[in-house]
Amino acid sequence: MQNHILSIILFTPLLGALVLLFVPKENKDAIRWIANLFSLGGFLISLPLVPMFWAQRFEPGFKFIEGSPSNWIPTIGAGYLIGIDGISFLLIMLTTLLGWISILSSWTAIENRVKEYYVWFLILQTGMLGVFMALDFFLFFVFWEAMLVPMYLLIGIWGGPRKLYAAIKFFLYTLAGSVLMLLGILFLYFHHHALTGIYTFSLTALYQTAPKIYSDPAYGPNIAILLFFAFFFAFAIKVPMFPFHTWLPDAHVEAPTAGSVILAGVLLKMGTYGFIRFSLPFFPDVLMHTRVRTWMIVLSLIAIIYGALVSLMQKDMKKLVAYSSVSHLGFCTLGIFALTPLGLSGSVLQQVNHGISTGALFLIVGILYERRHTREIAEYGGISNVMPVYATITMIMFLSSMGLPLLNGFVGEFTILQGTFMENWRWGAWAVPGVVLAAAYLLWLYQRVFFGTVTNPKNEKLHDLTPREVLTFVPLLIMAFWIGLYPKPFFQILEQPVNQIVANVRTPQSGGVVNAATQPDAAQAPIATTAAVIDAPTRVQPTKGTK
Repeated sequence: MQNHILSIILFTPLLGALVLLFVPKENKDAIRWIANLFSLGGFLISLPLVPMFWAQRFEPGFKFIEGSPSNWIPTIGAGYLIGIDGISFLLIMLTTLLGWISILSSWTAIENRVKEYYVWFLILQTGMLGVFMALDFFLFFVFWEAMLVPMYLLIGIWGGPRKLYAAIKFFLYTLAGSVLMLLGILFLYFHHHALTGIYTFSLTALYQTAPKIYSDPAYGPNIAILLFFAFFFAFAIKVPMFPFHTWLPDAHVEAPTAGSVILAGVLLKMGTYGFIRFSLPFFPDVLMHTRVRTWMIVLSLIAIIYGALVSLMQKDMKKLVAYSSVSHLGFCTLGIFALTPLGLSGSVLQQVNHGISTGALFLIVGILYERRHTREIAEYGGISNVMPVYATITMIMFLSSMGLPLLNGFVGEFTILQGTFMENWRWGAWAVPGVVLAAAYLLWLYQRVFFGTVTNPKNEKLHDLTPREVLTFVPLLIMAFWIGLYPKPFFQILEQPVNQIVANVRTPQSGGVVNAATQPDAAQAPIATTAAVIDAPTRVQPTKGTK
């Protein structure tokens, strides 16, 4: 099983979708049971990966590698090649967990075209897992595009009143970025052949040749920067970073509840994962260029403040949570482009935290919407009087999202801010107001919806959470407290890949950008490992970073 554990995890949801094809569409209960069994099975099958990976967590390189380069389409050098490191491991576990929770939450919410809904949702699950596992660029692009169609259909068929507008907008934005990324992939592919005489899409091979574009006499820094931005647009749209975020609120508001959970919890992480897996190792000299890096940081800071301020103004609960994602993902990109081990570790952990807390927030909004069919904040008030269990769980997840100590959000945000301050204290200082604003819009929302007396007669007979609804929150609550109280195992999982990525980016590849004249400290800055911060925080010396 260990030799093929990744393929088993990858194709379990797809097998469920194939089984559903043979179930009559009139038998809705059977379809629901089968879909839930396969989604739960996908999560349970991924659990043995935890002890397997834990035993190898400090070993360098990718683990559980299956396949080989060029074994799929030999004529073009494309292969079925998958593997994981600590970063993709955490995102895969998040995907299997949220996939099961999303499908479980759909039991009563979806009444029309039930068979198609679950088939597309399971196909989407396979596409997301494939993105995090692929070690072949061609295979990665296939999975990247494959999950676009199911999400488009989930929004366009089972969404709200403006579902077609939101679905087309989501599709066009993502497709535009994908086309630019495809051009970048082809350039790297032919550049590798020019240097080695071999056609391949293998990531490990491209890691060796892609950074050389910057110093290649045939191309040089300008082409390298253009290539970086080709990938940047694809990943920035998916995150989404400011100012490419405008598709997100529409998609979230119109998507069904489960679609919003999986969109916020997993799909947005594909953008940040792309930055970490491709942009950082492929273009280290470009990223260490002072002007490029400053722009990345500025866009991240704008997203943090802008997203929080717009959330304060929202009258629709779902739109408020959607804009909060723009702010929270701004912290994730800030940690990535701070290019310190602490910043990058905190970013990946915060991506997991965001999936947990924001996924729970969309479930919370969806439960009220199922009962009242409105998300307007003004329609509610005093809900804690009639739904005490629901109000308690909501308060815990709100505190998690705003970064209260002892809950998961605090650990991620604090680590990102610490890593950012070590690089440049001004960057960290500008990010801090985002934490305060998050508390403002979440606590104000809670006060308006849950406190006081029940003023609207329609809310007087709302029933509390059902056992099935409670079950959707239990794993998220466990993870929120686990990461908040004892995050050390997560940092140990991330330590090896994060330190390797930062060391590679910090090491001058061409001598063109990172040199004593332009980056006197960045290239020679001592790397403080995450484990050192966990075990002996007083011994960590801050890096000077760029000014």
